[in-house]
Amino acid sequence: MSGQPSILMRVSGAVIGNALEWYDFMVYAFMTPIISRLFFPVDPNNPASHINALLATTAVFGVGFFMRPVGGVVLGIIGDKFGRRKAMLMGMVLMAIATVIMTFAPTYKQIGLTAPLFILVSRLLEGFSVGGEFGTSTSYLIEMAPKGKSGIYGSWQMTGQVAALVVGAGFGVFMTQIFTPAQLDSGLWRVPFGFGLVIIPGAWYIRRYLQETQAFIDMKKDQKANPGKGMGKDLVGHTRHLLVSIGMITASAVSFYGIFTYTVTYAKVVLKLTVKDGFLAELVGALVLLVVIPLGGLLCDRFKDQRKQMLLLFLGLYFVVMYPLYAWQMVNPSLTKLIVVQLCICPFAALFLGVYCTTMSELFPARIRSTGLSVANNISVLVFGGFAQFFLVWIFKLTGSPLSPVYYVMGGIALGLLGAAFMPGRKDLPASSPEVAPVLS
Repeated sequence: MSGQPSILMRVSGAVIGNALEWYDFMVYAFMTPIISRLFFPVDPNNPASHINALLATTAVFGVGFFMRPVGGVVLGIIGDKFGRRKAMLMGMVLMAIATVIMTFAPTYKQIGLTAPLFILVSRLLEGFSVGGEFGTSTSYLIEMAPKGKSGIYGSWQMTGQVAALVVGAGFGVFMTQIFTPAQLDSGLWRVPFGFGLVIIPGAWYIRRYLQETQAFIDMKKDQKANPGKGMGKDLVGHTRHLLVSIGMITASAVSFYGIFTYTVTYAKVVLKLTVKDGFLAELVGALVLLVVIPLGGLLCDRFKDQRKQMLLLFLGLYFVVMYPLYAWQMVNPSLTKLIVVQLCICPFAALFLGVYCTTMSELFPARIRSTGLSVANNISVLVFGGFAQFFLVWIFKLTGSPLSPVYYVMGGIALGLLGAAFMPGRKDLPASSPEVAPVLS
């Protein structure tokens, strides 16, 4: 491939990798009820063993998140020192290895207690890879955006994650509609994971021929001519921006892991609906997100001086509707009610998601943008996202309250509101120099 890749190719290179890496995480979350009984011992005559297996499965899911800060720092530094493209390529290779392990992992019935180790290794590699994906690909998207289009370009980051939700939920609906639980247990559960293996070579090829952004090239030239302070001191100098970002990413994390990916498990375990119903409701919600998130990006560009106010408005509405909707849903639960709740919640979440990536990116100067975003993202996701399903299942087991997910998510949204409230306004950002501030559109 020669010459400068097209804008479509460059956007696809960032978005498709992000979507694929999240796709595998989403499929694992969606398949939690199936994986729990295949990879952990379950006594058919002991209902408690089913909950324990579910807890073990969600715990393994969460353990992978311990590698995310490591991956975020390592790949973030690589992205800031050697280029966004190199960091994204490295993450893609690790993700491919993790997906191969997950696709062909032997079950508990085949090899006994060793089976969960395969899942654990896959989650650790996946966690390292995804840990660096957010910061590097978001930086790449923002920096390649034409003047005045950083909002819509930044929104593609979340759109890529939601595309993973749509494909993952679509697979779930298809598999549960066509095949029986016994057929899924016999090996067909591997098909959604195998799908990622088909797409990875094309995604790697696209990323292989991406070129670095001009903002990164200019920043490296400026660093060479005017050596600055170390990255560690630089990050400390942006402590407020890190804390603001952590708060907003927490709101995003509890949304993805406490609502969107937990819907299938919540429908089955708490609402006593079928797995099929959970997948269908999840698919409806994901489609709403897919349509509305770019709208949030357009609003981000149209009202660039009011981004802080938009974040407060969207998060505030999101917070307000949570409890009454979930309380209403608990009275005679049904698929219809579950879908209505998704339809009411997802637009507010989507508008927030469409605005916050670009807004956060512009808080960090180009020289630490990838690392800063990665650190903020992984702290939030490790604490509030990785173990969300585990804590939600555990809280439900402990209290028996079907509204436990509501309080968890509302707490995360409240932290997002706090972060947005303390975020500096656009006019308060420093002058637009690669060494003191982000490149602003």
